[in-house]
Amino acid sequence: MKPFYDIARPWLLVAMSTLLVACAGPGPKPDSELQAAESSVQQAESADARKFEPVLLNRAQNKVADARELMDREEYRKAERMLEQAAVDAQLAAARSETEKARRAVAEINRSIDELQDQLESNES
Repeated sequence: MKPFYDIARPWLLVAMSTLLVACAGPGPKPDSELQAAESSVQQAESADARKFEPVLLNRAQNKVADARELMDREEYRKAERMLEQAAVDAQLAAARSETEKARRAVAEINRSIDELQDQLESNES
């Protein structure tokens, strides 16, 4: 006959595992990540991402909306990852928008320089 603890050990392990899973829960609500993602989206909009990177900006906004739904269902870990992705997408959209604006400004300055050089050459003739 087996001792009692040999029989009870598997049941004890199952009970402890169940308890650990139950205690793990959904984790903390990612409010700060939500604020960060929304702030990144607003900054991207301020950087004219709607004009220069509309697809990336929309992706970020959709991820924020999806994360809100996940939060409503108390799937906080998934929501947190979604919000982090949204923030990165929005930051990338803002950076690309700023880059495009800078590229256009450089092109305009180069055109102005060319025009001035043409004027100088025509005045010297």
